[in-house]
Formats: sequence, C-alpha cells, structure tokens
Amino acid sequence: MELAFVNPSSATLFAANKALPSLVKHSSIKVLSVRCSSSSTAGAAAGVVERPWKTSDARLVLEDGSVWKAKSFGATGTQVGEVVFNTSLTGYQEILTDPSYAGQFVLMTNPHIGNTGVNLDDEESMQCFLAGLVIKSLSICTSNWRCTKTLEDYLTERNIMGIYDVDTRAITRRLRQDGSLIGVLSTEEVKSDEELLEMSRSWDIVGVDLISGVSCTEPYEWVDRTKPDWDFNNEGRGEVFHKVVAYDFGIKHNILRRLASYGCKITVVPSNWPASEALKMNPDGVLFSNGPGDPSAVPYAVETVKNIVGKAPVFGICMGHQLLGQALGGKTFKMKFGHHGGNHPVRNIRANRVEISAQNHNYAVDPTSLPEGVEVTHVNLNDGSCAGLAFPALKVMSLQYHPEASPGPHDSDSVFGEFIELMKQSKQQA
Repeated sequence: MELAFVNPSSATLFAANKALPSLVKHSSIKVLSVRCSSSSTAGAAAGVVERPWKTSDARLVLEDGSVWKAKSFGATGTQVGEVVFNTSLTGYQEILTDPSYAGQFVLMTNPHIGNTGVNLDDEESMQCFLAGLVIKSLSICTSNWRCTKTLEDYLTERNIMGIYDVDTRAITRRLRQDGSLIGVLSTEEVKSDEELLEMSRSWDIVGVDLISGVSCTEPYEWVDRTKPDWDFNNEGRGEVFHKVVAYDFGIKHNILRRLASYGCKITVVPSNWPASEALKMNPDGVLFSNGPGDPSAVPYAVETVKNIVGKAPVFGICMGHQLLGQALGGKTFKMKFGHHGGNHPVRNIRANRVEISAQNHNYAVDPTSLPEGVEVTHVNLNDGSCAGLAFPALKVMSLQYHPEASPGPHDSDSVFGEFIELMKQSKQQA
C-alpha cells in the first residue's frame, strides 16, 4: 500500500495513483510518500495470525481470593511469597539484590520501571533474593550510560519472576487496607486459580528463619570503599583506624563500603558465628546487619547479640536493630504492611531534626517493652514507630532504617561517624 501526505494545511490524504500526478506539478505543494507492507496476509491465509503485542500470560493470586491477570517477564513457573509495596522512585536494581527482601514479592508503586536497565556497580549483593517483581509498566527501551543489559534479561538470567500490566495502585490500596498478603505468581496454565489460592493460604513467612539462607558461610575480609565519584565524605580515606566485626544477616555491600570509607577494617562473619569467636578477634566494634524476616525466628542470633553487648561497642541496622531490641529485653511485632521505600521521614530526637530515610522492614521494636536505660533516639513520623535506639551505658546504638541509602537520601550517613566516635570513646576508656 502506498500513501502520500500532502501539505499539512490541506489535511488531505490521497491514494497514490489518483490525484498525485497533477499535484506534484505545483512547486508550492510538498508531498511525502509512505510505503507500508504487511506480513500478516500469508499467516491469515494459513489461519494463524500472531498478535503484534504480548497478551496476559501470568496470574498473581492473593490469599484474600483476588486474582490479578498480568504479563510475564523474566523467569517462568510458579512462586509463592509475601507481597509488599515499595514507594521508591528509583533504585530497582538495589531492591532486587537486597537480601532483606528474601521470600517477598516487591510491588513498585512507581509505575515506570526498567528505563535505566541494569549494571554491575549498583548491586547490593551477589545475587537476587526476592521472590518476584510486580510493576505497572515495563520500559521497552533503556537509556543510561552505565546500562549493560535490560531488566528483563537480568531477571531471566537470575531466574526471578516478574509481571507487568497489572493494576499496582489497586493492589497497593488493598495491602494498605488489609496488610501484607501472601501471594502466588504463576505462568503455568495447567494450574487452576483454586490451586494457586490454596498454595497462598498454606504458606506463611512468620516464624521462618530466612537469615540462614542469605548469610555467608565463611568469614571474609571486606576492603572496598565507596568510589570517590560517589563519595561525599572523604575524611579518613586511605587510613584504617578501627577493626570491626560485621555479622552478616543479609548485609548490603554499601553498608560495608560506608564503614570502610570511614576508616574501618572489616571482617564479615556468618549469622551463626559464635560470639566468643567474634570477641577473640578483639574488635573495636561489632556491626549487626540488616536481614530478612522475623527476628523471633532466629533465637540463636538474639543469643549472639546478648553475649556481645557490653563487651564491645555495637551498631545494629534494620534486623540488627530488632535483634538488639530483643537482646536488651524488649519485644518485636509484625507491622501491618511495613516500611519499604526511599522517602520515609524520621525525627532524630537527639539532633532535633527530620531526616528522610530509606527503609525496608516488616517488623518493629515495641518501645514500651524496653527496660530502663534504653533510649529511643529516632521516631518514624508516618506512624510513630521506633526507628532508633541507644543504650549509652552498654555502648549500644541502632537504626531501624538504612543509613547507607544507596540509592536514596544521605541524611543519615553521619550515623557511621557516630559509630566511629563510640569506638574512639571505648578505646580511650579502656
């Protein structure tokens, strides 16, 4: 088929072999010819016509009985997990590789995902631990100078399921109203909705030890610092002042980079590493890292924390904060839908300022259960939950959120400096 577009002012479309010959004689009239072809004729004749767009081939079935049809990308199959929503506008690759998301489907509230592709520099661990990714719109192209592959190719290589073209706003509202829900993602047509619903209702994430599945198995030394191009605190770069033992409950690389950038020599140990062995290393301080799941499901980790508190300065982040809360005699509880995103306001009570924070947790410490001497240092301004603790007498400090925040706000990066000061004071008093 051949068409011609003639002079925008006339807004007239002529069939190629009719009026055009007489028109092209006039030099004032411009003609643009467009030749189109269709390859569907042969397919139609054979009775098989393939649609030029992807059709729904996946389902997300939630434990409340709702079924959400979607299109798949990445891996195929059937997977079960807890559905949580994340309000970050960027950083989907860091989210994918954050071990704290083990056992969870992450729904991104930002509708457009994948436009920057992926690269090796932005990974928070060596693999993806989340159960799946749920998004509204998958970018059909990538545009970033660091991009090495598309999000779809990345998920396929990592064997992670993803779905798109699903109403993420409606699911988010349901999660906010009813709380986090167990769901099943499936691309298998042979499985009925009823079978998938039964799977979602027979699986639970509460009380499951997820830490052991994401922790390292042997101690190792960490030396990498934040790259100079990305660092905003060069104080102490190139020098080592303090030895730190970091317990890996699902630790993120950028936590280690920030500690190293502040002048720490770091030995990372497994989650089940005995406290006695950690203390034999004669550390100046001990870090209890972030990690996935329920702190009450890992009593061995609570015991480790108990045996170290008071014998060395300690800093807990996220899961480490919750384990410290239990080790000090407090209680933790499961939140309705947790905190997941890079835009949570937190009040720093000591500094009398508000910090925008990056958070990822479904459990929190009950401040009313803490013993005398334990101080609440930070409060989440969205719901008033405990976001930070300190026990000066035992040289304890902790945050419920992620001060390294890569990507995200850098408001709380100074807490690494506070940990350095805590270790300095301990040395001076020794």
